[in-house]
Amino acid sequence: MNGQRDLIDELEDAFARHDIGRRAETLQRVTDLFVSAAAKYSPEQIALFDEVMSRLVAQIETSARAAFGRRLATIPDAPPNLIRALALDDTIEVAEPVLLHSERLDDMTLVESALTKSPDHLMAISRRKTLPEPVTDVLVERGNKDVALSTAKNRGAKFSEFGYSTLVRRSQEDDGLALTVWLRPETPRQHMLQLFARASQSVRATLEAADPRKGGLIRAMVANASDEIQSKVRNTDSGYASARASVEALHAAGGLGEAQLAAFARAGKFDETAIALSIMTDLSIGVIERAMVNDRPEQIFVLAKAIGLAWETTEAILLLQAGPESKLPRDLLACRATFARLQVVTATKAIQFYRLREQAAGSRSG
Repeated sequence: MNGQRDLIDELEDAFARHDIGRRAETLQRVTDLFVSAAAKYSPEQIALFDEVMSRLVAQIETSARAAFGRRLATIPDAPPNLIRALALDDTIEVAEPVLLHSERLDDMTLVESALTKSPDHLMAISRRKTLPEPVTDVLVERGNKDVALSTAKNRGAKFSEFGYSTLVRRSQEDDGLALTVWLRPETPRQHMLQLFARASQSVRATLEAADPRKGGLIRAMVANASDEIQSKVRNTDSGYASARASVEALHAAGGLGEAQLAAFARAGKFDETAIALSIMTDLSIGVIERAMVNDRPEQIFVLAKAIGLAWETTEAILLLQAGPESKLPRDLLACRATFARLQVVTATKAIQFYRLREQAAGSRSG
């Protein structure tokens, strides 16, 4: 540690002289010493380097800070406070290499940068090797078109329910983003269905062109309200199969009723809620899923009223339908009034019409 003590003495001398050039030179020497044996230093020694480097880096010109950041960005044991300061630097040339590569950055620093810094900072974050949900939530909500697309293309990115809902909403006005969300293999099925239900004609054309083998399925989806594509996605989804088996077993045991349906909806369980409604209304899962990914609540009103659900259960289903990014709670009073006005006999006739339409469609396909 004698060499380190000499460097600290030199640091104090550099500050006393107010010599920016000398500070940059001293920082270079301190950095050389740190990089030469970074993995061997104790936490106390790293803390010492952190203090020394942080004092110096705040006093040097931008080009020197940028070069310094590039050098430390790929060092796993880099001083944490220093890395945080570099990541939050307003100058993108300084922050970018750290935001892109540093394994020392914690989620809170990434979120802070994404919330407060420039689009260029957000773009750098979007290209990291891995991205946790709290970070992608901010990127897809606050980021511009390019940032949202870059985040969606990142195979190391993880998305929350809010993140997927935001991507689907933004896809309505962005063909490239819609295609990217479509191509992510882990996109939850309910969000795929929402993407289909809300897609513009140009998006459908883009999806069809991207994979000609899906062309027939996509055309069928447009013509037949997604039945074929829903069925294909459902049949390859192990999560759906497990949910189906669980709900059917519950029904067979006499345990499927309004209370359980409400519990599924409040827990955000899309598949279980849809399957339970399908069983309780005696309608196909395709009809139920289309109602649940629709932007409007009227079909949910009809389904709920026809099987005698209380408003509280209906409200839980509406909130699940709307998704995390929705402003629906502001409209719940109006929804409740509409639901109250709907007559059971009207809802029952509508359900009968749905069944007849399904029978007719089945006869034509047969």
